[in-house]
Amino acid sequence: MAKKQKLEESFDEKGQHISPQLAEGVKNYVIDIDGTITDDVPNEEPERMATCEPYPDALKTINGWYDEGHIITFLTARLDEHYDVTKEWLDKHGFKYHGLMVGKPRGGNYHFIDNHVIKATRYLGKFTKLTTKTTKIEVFED
Repeated sequence: MAKKQKLEESFDEKGQHISPQLAEGVKNYVIDIDGTITDDVPNEEPERMATCEPYPDALKTINGWYDEGHIITFLTARLDEHYDVTKEWLDKHGFKYHGLMVGKPRGGNYHFIDNHVIKATRYLGKFTKLTTKTTKIEVFED
């Protein structure tokens, strides 16, 4: 059973309540499934879920993050009808996580807009330690 993280009360510069925040240092990892933690299984071929295996480095790294107290949520373009089989697959292979969300838009080229900081990391074949690099990003004009 996933342990629930305590949210801390937050205020804006005027002293008004805003959405609560996680404790300092706790990260909210939102992780894709297909092509990221296992083979890329398209929605049109859900039967392949029965035979695909997790990437070992993904399982080890994600469970390590969970054990460190971070929030793990899987977000996938799989359909509502694939929720149960996806949850069963995650559980069968020993992934530790707090949530599973289906229905992510398909097609990639994602551009998330939020009032909270979002750090995006593109998966390129290996789960290793995260490192900091400086790069160009798109931001809203002042």
